Amino acid sequence: MARKATRKTAKKVSSVKARKQPAPKAVGRSRTAAKAALPPAAGPVTLDEARALVHAKQPKLAVRALRKGTAPPASPAAVGAERQKLEQARREERARRIGEYKATLEIMKSRGARRPRRNKTAKAATGEPVAKDGDGETFSPLQILAEGDSWFDYPVPFFGGGIVPRLENLLGVPILNLAKAGDEVRYMLGVDERKIMIDQLTNGCPAGGPWDVVLFSGGGNDIVGNPMALWVNDWNAALPPLGQIRTARFAAALELVRAGYEDLIALRDQLSPGTHLIFHGYDFAIPDGRGICGFGPWLKPTFDLHKFPSQADGQAVVKEMLKSFAAMLQALTRANVSFIQTQGTLAPVPASWHNELHPAKAGFDAFAGLFQQQLKVLFPARVA
Repeated sequence: MARKATRKTAKKVSSVKARKQPAPKAVGRSRTAAKAALPPAAGPVTLDEARALVHAKQPKLAVRALRKGTAPPASPAAVGAERQKLEQARREERARRIGEYKATLEIMKSRGARRPRRNKTAKAATGEPVAKDGDGETFSPLQILAEGDSWFDYPVPFFGGGIVPRLENLLGVPILNLAKAGDEVRYMLGVDERKIMIDQLTNGCPAGGPWDVVLFSGGGNDIVGNPMALWVNDWNAALPPLGQIRTARFAAALELVRAGYEDLIALRDQLSPGTHLIFHGYDFAIPDGRGICGFGPWLKPTFDLHKFPSQADGQAVVKEMLKSFAAMLQALTRANVSFIQTQGTLAPVPASWHNELHPAKAGFDAFAGLFQQQLKVLFPARVA
């Protein structure tokens, strides 16, 4: 009896083990399926196989990137944090400029403002008479606010800035420069920057009293760069320069710029009607492909994309665009709104320009001189 029971138990155990182990055929099918899931070493692949190859390579690529010191892609939260830091830095820079301007002008107003004495060479360079002209006399300093783009705020080291710092030297007064390189009219008169302009026009000069003048430079960045490809046609040798422009599209882009200027005038009329607005129209830029400090070029890529055969052909189109821009600003002039005709100031050669969009030092000096002349016409007793 004991032997029979043992044999029966052994049979049960062996049958259970047999049931737990996969059949030989099943094992063979599993290995075959596993091999099929792996992409082939060469030859055509399916979509899934191609994706499997990409995924297999990604860990290796990540390791290589880390070895090279390349950071992984930033998360949305990290990008947002960097944007907040940038905006905070801009607010701090704006506060610094306002504080410095206020302190400087308060000293000049309390102690009296005196014109700097300039030597004959400096006077000759700006077209001023070299005879005695009242240098060193006291005067009532103009209260000037500037808003705009890199033509006012050109932050290239050791260059001397754009128009505003050069104009300060000519006038002998500080200018509150709130311009930012790269800014566009649609942002300058958008929500955030509009609030700043409203505050400045409402509260007036930080040193007391309303602003005498607001200088405004904007529109260039709105019509160049990547979007410019939208309002330039593919090259057609049978058409004149104006015919190379998609006029309806360019007119739409220009209309957005005009809207910003119109709103600025309306704000001035409402909040500080005695403040004079001064605009300008840049100059005929040359699309030669030169950028600066990692920025640009802003013009040549569009003409390359549309297969323009020469730089001169692109330059002729840029000239037509800028003439339309100047005509739009000229049409906005009225009481207490002036437009300075700056186009044609520079010789149409690359040496006149620091890069595609910005004049060389001598060019910025010349434009500052034009602003000085306009201010002298408007305020002859306060500008030498």
